[in-house]
Amino acid sequence: MNTEEQIKKLIEEITPFLNADGGNVEFIKYENKIVYVRLSGACENCNLIDYTLKDGILNYLKEHIDEIEDVINVPV
Repeated sequence: MNTEEQIKKLIEEITPFLNADGGNVEFIKYENKIVYVRLSGACENCNLIDYTLKDGILNYLKEHIDEIEDVINVPV
C-alpha cells in the first residue's frame, strides 16, 4: 500500500467522528509531504477548524505515517 492509499484509509477511519458532529472530510491530494483535504458540513464554518486539522487529523495521520508534515484545508 503506497502512502496516498494509507492516507485515504486513515481518513476513512476518522470520517465517522466528524460525521457524528455534522461535518465531513474529503481527501484531495498528497504532495510534498502535505495532505490536502476539504472539510465540509459543520466543520466548514466551525471556529475550531484549526484544532480539527492540526490536533485531530494531522496528529492521527502522523501517528501512522511519519513523513507527513502538514494538513491543509482546501475550501470549496
